[in-house]
Amino acid sequence: MPISANPFVDITRIHRLSGVNPVPGRYVLYLMQQSQRTRFNHALEYAARQANDLALPLLVGFGLMEGYPEATARHYHFMMEGLCDVTKRLEDRGIGFAILQGSPVQTAATLGQNAALLVCDRGYLRHQRRWRKEMSESVPCPVVEIESDAVVPVECASGKREYAARTLRPKIERLLDRYLIGLSPTPVVTPFPSPLMPSERLDPFKGVPKSFKVDRDVGPVKRFKGGEDEALRRLRHFVWETLPRYATHRNKPEENAISEISPYLHFGQLSPLEAALTASHDGATHPEAVAVFLEELIVRRELAINYTWFEENYDTFEAATPAWAVETLAGRGTSKNLYAQEQLIACTTHDPYWNAAMAEMIHTGFMHNYMRMYWGKKILEWHADADEAYKTALYLNNRYFLDGRDPNSYAGVGWTFGLHDRAWPNQPGFGKVRSMKASGLKRKCNIEGYIERVEELVRKEKKRPPATKVGAP
Repeated sequence: MPISANPFVDITRIHRLSGVNPVPGRYVLYLMQQSQRTRFNHALEYAARQANDLALPLLVGFGLMEGYPEATARHYHFMMEGLCDVTKRLEDRGIGFAILQGSPVQTAATLGQNAALLVCDRGYLRHQRRWRKEMSESVPCPVVEIESDAVVPVECASGKREYAARTLRPKIERLLDRYLIGLSPTPVVTPFPSPLMPSERLDPFKGVPKSFKVDRDVGPVKRFKGGEDEALRRLRHFVWETLPRYATHRNKPEENAISEISPYLHFGQLSPLEAALTASHDGATHPEAVAVFLEELIVRRELAINYTWFEENYDTFEAATPAWAVETLAGRGTSKNLYAQEQLIACTTHDPYWNAAMAEMIHTGFMHNYMRMYWGKKILEWHADADEAYKTALYLNNRYFLDGRDPNSYAGVGWTFGLHDRAWPNQPGFGKVRSMKASGLKRKCNIEGYIERVEELVRKEKKRPPATKVGAP
C-alpha cells in the first residue's frame, strides 16, 4: 500500500527521504525534534493520517541527547517543560510518546525497527539536516519529512539565498493565500497499546537526568516557562492586549510592546502558522499592527531560514558579511579591544544601556528586540577585529538566549555586520555598516525607563548572574 496523500497537509510540505511503500510494522512512528508541540503540527497530523490508513497505532518518539550543540541547562530545562505538555496532550489523543536518551538518529534507529513508516519534521541547520539524512539510512522503513516550522516552505518561497527582505517579501506574499490555512487535529482510530511502549523511556516530569553531561553554568530562568500552554497564553495576551500598541511602540524597550514568543517558536512549542492566523483573526481591528507583526513573524523569520538553508557556512563571519562591509570594517580605526569577554559578561562596560541589555539576557534569557540590535552593534564597535567581534556576539547570543542557536540567531548576529542590509555612510568603528549610538536611544525612547524595567526583572529572578566558564568564543 503506497504512502497516501493527506488533504490537510500541502504536498509541498512533504519530502520523501527514503522508500515509497510502508513495510510491515507494529506502528507508525513520528520522530519529533523541531516541532515540539501537538497543535498545528503538520508532521504529527500527517503521521496520524498515515496510521489511520494503515490501521496502526501512532507512536511519537523524541531523542534527548547529551551535548546538543551549544545547549545549556537553561535550554534543556525550558525544553523539558514543553515536553511535559506534549506528554499530556498526546496521551489525551491516544498517541504513544517515548522520550529516549540518545541522539535523534539513535532514537530513530531504536524505535524504527518496529515501524511501518517513519515521519520526521524538518530542521534548518546543518546538524539537523545531517541527522535526518542519517535517520533515513538507519531504519528499514520509508522516511518522510514534513515541514511545519515555516509558514511558506523554504524552497517554495525561494530557490536561492536571498539578498534582503525586499527580495524575499514579494515571493512570500504571493503564496500566503495558499499556506495561511488552519490545521485541525486528526482523530486517531487505533489507540497506542501500552505493551508496545518502550520500557527505557525518560519521564519529562522528572526533568533532565542528573547523570546527563549538561552545561549547568547557565541555569534556568523564571521569566519564561516552557510549553504549549504558556506559549498560547502569551500569544493570546499579545494579540488581545499588546497588539494595538505594537506598530507604534515595538521599538520602545521601556514599553515592552512585543510578543515575547520567540523562545516558543525556537523550540517549536508554538507554530508560526497558528501565531499568524490568531493575529490576523483576533487582531483584525488593528490591520496596521497585524501587517507589521506578520512582516516580522513570516518575512523576516523566513529570510533567516532562507539564509541558513542556502548558505552552508551560515555561522561564519565570511558568509554573514558582504564584501563592502568586510572592506570598510578592515579600516574603521579601532586599534584594540575596548573590553575583554569577562567584562562583557559581568556587565561592566562604560555604557549603562548596553549593560542593562546584557543583564536582561544573562538573567532572563531574553532581550528586547530593539536592544538586541544596539547590543550587537556595540560589540562590533568595541572590537579591533571584526571577525572576533562576530564570534563573541554569536557565542554570547547562543549561550544565554533561550531563542539562541537557530536561524534567527545567525541572521540576527549577521545583520550587525551588514547581512541583509545595505551600505551606509562611513562611520568610525563601523565602516559602512549601519551604526547605532546611545544618542539615538535617548532620542527615540525612554532608555532610562528600560534600565528600570530590567532592574525589576532581575530582582524578580532573585539571583546573581550565573557563574560562567569564560573561554574563547
